Order: sequence, then C-alpha cells, then structure tokens
Amino acid sequence: MPVLEVPESEIVGEIGDNESHVWKVLLYNDDYHLFDEVVFQVQKATGYPYRRAYEITMEAHTKGCAVVWAGAIEECLRVETILREIGLHTDLVA
Repeated sequence: MPVLEVPESEIVGEIGDNESHVWKVLLYNDDYHLFDEVVFQVQKATGYPYRRAYEITMEAHTKGCAVVWAGAIEECLRVETILREIGLHTDLVA
C-alpha cells in the first residue's frame, strides 16, 4: 500500500481567548484506507460505539466529509491526532 503524505492540520479560523468556542474535526473521504480501518480509527479517537463510528465514516464516504467531533480546541486536537495516526485527512474548523 502506498504511503499517503498528509499535510499538517489546517486550522480554519482564529484560536482566540474564548474557551467556550466550539471547534469541529472534519474527516475527508480518501481512496487509501479500507472502510473498516476508518471506522476503527474513528472509534479509537472518539470512544463512539461501532454504529456511530460507522455512520460518520459512511457520511465521509458518500458526501466527501463528515464532522467527527465538536468541542473545545484541546479535545478536537486530541481526536484529530488519533485520526491522523493512520494518515486520515482531517481539518479543524471554527
């Protein structure tokens, strides 16, 4: 399997002093990972049950991208880091 080069996260928006601001982790579809690999990684990153991780993965697969997590920047960065362990393409948006 070829190695996919994934650029560092692009944070869209400004990280301000507003601690209550809600950030989102987006997961993009790709042609490099097996569907089950992505479902497993979403479960690992979020703690979601299989069914919820499957739904998120299916949304990314069919629509091109899906929101995996929403919350504080620190939590979003943690989730994104775990998703990227296997080279998934993600972004953070404000």
